[in-house]
Amino acid sequence: MNIVIIGLSITSSWGNGHATTYRSLLKALSARGHEIHFLERDVPYYAQHRDLPNPSFCKVNLYKDLEELKKGHTHLIESADVVIVGSYVPEGVAVGNWVIDSAKGLKAFYDIDTPVTLGKLEKKDYEYITPELIAKYDLYLSFSGGTVLEFLEEKYGSPRAKDLFCSVDPDLYYPNQKEEEYLLGYLGTYSKDRQSTLSKLLFETAWNYPNEKFILAGSQFPDKLHWPTNLNHIDHLPPAEHCNFYNSQRYTINVTRADMIKFGHSPSVRLFEAAACGVPIISDFWEGIDDIFSIEKEILIAKDAKDVACFIEEINESERLALAENAREKVLIHHTSQARAKQLEAHINEVLQPSQ
Repeated sequence: MNIVIIGLSITSSWGNGHATTYRSLLKALSARGHEIHFLERDVPYYAQHRDLPNPSFCKVNLYKDLEELKKGHTHLIESADVVIVGSYVPEGVAVGNWVIDSAKGLKAFYDIDTPVTLGKLEKKDYEYITPELIAKYDLYLSFSGGTVLEFLEEKYGSPRAKDLFCSVDPDLYYPNQKEEEYLLGYLGTYSKDRQSTLSKLLFETAWNYPNEKFILAGSQFPDKLHWPTNLNHIDHLPPAEHCNFYNSQRYTINVTRADMIKFGHSPSVRLFEAAACGVPIISDFWEGIDDIFSIEKEILIAKDAKDVACFIEEINESERLALAENAREKVLIHHTSQARAKQLEAHINEVLQPSQ
């Protein structure tokens, strides 16, 4: 198929999780024979941090504004078999309506922020999608599963809502036998609604283990935060360094945003990346996490620093390694980019060939 995607960013992973999601998925789609164009708004903050300006698996076209997008790329939209508009695309409502009016093939919305989107819709904040536009897209691809899919169809009139979680590229994320330098680590951009839990699980643990080393990689953390002296902070870590980052940790922390906890069934890419690297995961709890990983067999759930300390002190080495291997096995079967590409093809074919 000829697929055109209008997304937030694929060239820069700075301050967003969209780029790694698109890269993983599009690489797998390209390997399966699809031709892909990615259209991205050229904005200064991504232009200054482009860690993949020219992907080998798709053609990237940058545009400066909506007028240039329409003027320069209408032919791509009209000739595509599938056009996908992503969440948080600047002027996303106008872009979406233009796609609906111009595209002759399947028209889809890919929501990499479904819980956030639903929260915004409740407040009538239509930054990049409206209820009317949801009903016009042939397919709503959602980062959240479960009852959210029925909600999108019944409340907002989506003709077809399907889950399409993030995924991991096993060529880039794998155990590499790197020495475990840190007892605990975390990868993620600062979010106010995550910070309380992150402080409990990571910051307090670092204070409780002053002779151990800890690491956090993520941008936009405020200067006023009180950092433990044994917690190393990296402002931005390019995806090419994620594998070594995870492999340098004995355990890795996953913390979930409030909107994602509220709606559930919204796995973070951190879960799949860490698991693919063979690193045991300690996560907060949300509805549906046990559908992704088996608790205590493939993932550990913690409410506070006491829970984390119990895992550190009481789990022996063979149990720790088994936990990591079980999670890795699950991810390599169900959550690789290859598996997600096949899933997307199936969703598209359901629309294009409903009788088959």
